[in-house]
Amino acid sequence: MVKKFFAEFLATAILVLLGCGTAMGFTLQGQLDGGAMVAIAGAFGVSILVLAYTVGPISGGHANPAVSFAKALNKELSWKEFGLYVFAQVVGAFFGSLLLAMVMWTWKSGVSGATGLYTFQNPDFWKDGVVIADVVTGVHGTPTFLNVMLSTMAEMGMTFLFVLAVLGLTSKKEWSSFAGIGIAIALFGVHLVGLPLTGTSVNPARALSALVFSMFNGQDLAYKGLSLIPAIVGPFMGSFAAWSAFHGFFGKKAEAQEAQA
Repeated sequence: MVKKFFAEFLATAILVLLGCGTAMGFTLQGQLDGGAMVAIAGAFGVSILVLAYTVGPISGGHANPAVSFAKALNKELSWKEFGLYVFAQVVGAFFGSLLLAMVMWTWKSGVSGATGLYTFQNPDFWKDGVVIADVVTGVHGTPTFLNVMLSTMAEMGMTFLFVLAVLGLTSKKEWSSFAGIGIAIALFGVHLVGLPLTGTSVNPARALSALVFSMFNGQDLAYKGLSLIPAIVGPFMGSFAAWSAFHGFFGKKAEAQEAQA
């Protein structure tokens, strides 16, 4: 279990370093265009691809509490293991964010003169951005119930798609050789859709670490508190919905096939 703990810790730290590090680089250069979004989505996809084939054989390479939650519901993890996985993932996310802070803390450029730690790491990073900026922060940058609800629904939907892909691709041993590729493509696609909408959390551990570090970005406590709802609640809701769909449809079909065999 100790190996699994450190594997999840390392996996989440690497995900934050590569994914959020790429986002911060573009942010600090003021290049938040379509090409940057593709690159950022690609960084997250490549990260999970590498992790799937390195730490995957040890712990599964979840690097995401929402994935571990679905695996626990699917009885692939005990609830005790789930708790340890989440703890390792949260600590790993904070460690990764801390390393990024140490490297970039004095580079105060990008969005609103921020350090970049807050930007692209949670689902309300743009005060003045595109399309969904009003959905996330309200017309004048103040979150409302509708803003939070819409952001939570978006995060739920994106996490549903990602976790459903994880459950499906890891459901059969014969698919293990290419499961990591499919999961990476799913995460890449989710980020392509989500970056212009919410910033794409789909990972409560990564979002929580970013929200804590955002204290140094001048955001007030009420703003950050509301940000926790779409960033954390949304992914867990999406994870539960994905497990329900997988178990309710594909799971029963698989059980019937096994019974006939």
